[in-house]
Amino acid sequence: MAPGQKFVQDTDMPTFYDCQRCTACCRWPGQVRLSDAEISRLAAFKKISESEFIQQFTRLRSDRRGLVLQDKPNGECIFLDGNDCSVQPVKPQQCRDFPNRWNFPGFEKICHAIPREGAVHSARGGRAPLFLGCMLAFFKKPIHGKNSPANLR
Repeated sequence: MAPGQKFVQDTDMPTFYDCQRCTACCRWPGQVRLSDAEISRLAAFKKISESEFIQQFTRLRSDRRGLVLQDKPNGECIFLDGNDCSVQPVKPQQCRDFPNRWNFPGFEKICHAIPREGAVHSARGGRAPLFLGCMLAFFKKPIHGKNSPANLR
């Protein structure tokens, strides 16, 4: 370390959550947006045509720029069957990503996912070693001084 530089420890390690499949996220209001590829996968899983799937299970988004899953009259996801997702193997990415890639303030009061501090998940969805998490946290900090990217050009 060069004279005058200080080691700054990053204490803001991301918190990741292990889903407990409590289905709370399937019960609150919102829009589950669907891509064309997701519509194809869901239709194939349900063994119906894409056209039939669209007619039976989707509606126009509120901004009129695509399709979302329909809700049951009580506001639950159309694919919620008791406490199970009837399309779990092919559920939409938006569902897969909650609560780690998106969530909202206060979601912890509803969702039963278990926080795993210091655990970092890889882009493929698996757990990465804690060391990797530390390295990612370290390297996301700006580098100043003679080794900064501006001085390496």
